[in-house]
Amino acid sequence: MTRRPLKIAPSILAADFACLGDQVVQAQAAGADMIHIDVMDGRFVPNITMGPLVVQAVARMTRLPLDVHLMIVEPERYINHFAESGAAAITVHVEACPHLHRSLEQIKAAGCRAGVALNPHTPAESIREVLGLINQINVMTVNPGFGGQQFIRATTSKISQLRSMVLAGGHDIDIEVDGGINSQTIAAVQACGANIMVAGSCIFKHADGIAAGIAALRRAADAT
Repeated sequence: MTRRPLKIAPSILAADFACLGDQVVQAQAAGADMIHIDVMDGRFVPNITMGPLVVQAVARMTRLPLDVHLMIVEPERYINHFAESGAAAITVHVEACPHLHRSLEQIKAAGCRAGVALNPHTPAESIREVLGLINQINVMTVNPGFGGQQFIRATTSKISQLRSMVLAGGHDIDIEVDGGINSQTIAAVQACGANIMVAGSCIFKHADGIAAGIAALRRAADAT
């Protein structure tokens, strides 16, 4: 299997919102590949975070692509708002989309990369019929809703299954992992075929700063 280029996507859910713009600038300077923005509505997940105005503000602070993860019900109501605010990629949850095919077409029509997220219990097979519309798959390696959770190791088999499905179909799809990613877990998910690493606490709360957190992740990945 040819390994796809590793991409680090710092999740601003773990950032200090009192100085969010500065922390995004630091992440960019430290070599981040994109900025991950978790949108939660208090309904699909038990937490409320940010909306299009935050995406718009972050877009003013960085040239990096913004990877917007919608953990919300009825995402189709808000896709265009997030696209207009500066999202480069928009990911919806298969569990939240009764008409997933339509939602993915809407994302692409808005000019964004289309992503689908799978909760830990959701099987890989649930997206087989829409692989032709997907640019990236987000495998949740924790239950969505809060940062700083423990990595669920059982999810690694699903990453491998998805990478096999993608390769067998000849699709050009990135596999992203989201939850509990740090220097101890990054090698396992990369070995299974993931190439976009969403990481929050181990970057923004690293004892030696944001740049050190990103560098530690890359070293751990390179060691494989």
